[in-house]
Amino acid sequence: MSIRFVALTALTLLASGCVVEQPAPHPHPRPVVVEQPVVQREYVEVVAPQPPPTVLVEEEPPHRPGYVWARGYWHWNGHQYIAMHGHWEAERPGYHYVHPHYVQHNDGWHLNVGVWVQG
Repeated sequence: MSIRFVALTALTLLASGCVVEQPAPHPHPRPVVVEQPVVQREYVEVVAPQPPPTVLVEEEPPHRPGYVWARGYWHWNGHQYIAMHGHWEAERPGYHYVHPHYVQHNDGWHLNVGVWVQG
């Protein structure tokens, strides 16, 4: 290794020190956007011509900490009612769960899907 190479390497290392650049101050600070989690699922309105069968009877499982049991319901598929079994929904602080249910209107039976409501 030549002395010339060592000297050139040392000079290069000394000349290439760290440079820290500060960002230029922005005249208008950018707003911070905090997105809230979406609580309500996509909603598709179901209108059935006849009332659903009696309440879907299924055994509710034992309590599960941190979850709410969403009861089963009857779903109108356009031709007949099909049983939709219950499932677990993770609890959402500050919200309560409204189970699926049908409401009668002039044009038939409308399914209100299970949703989380604030409060």
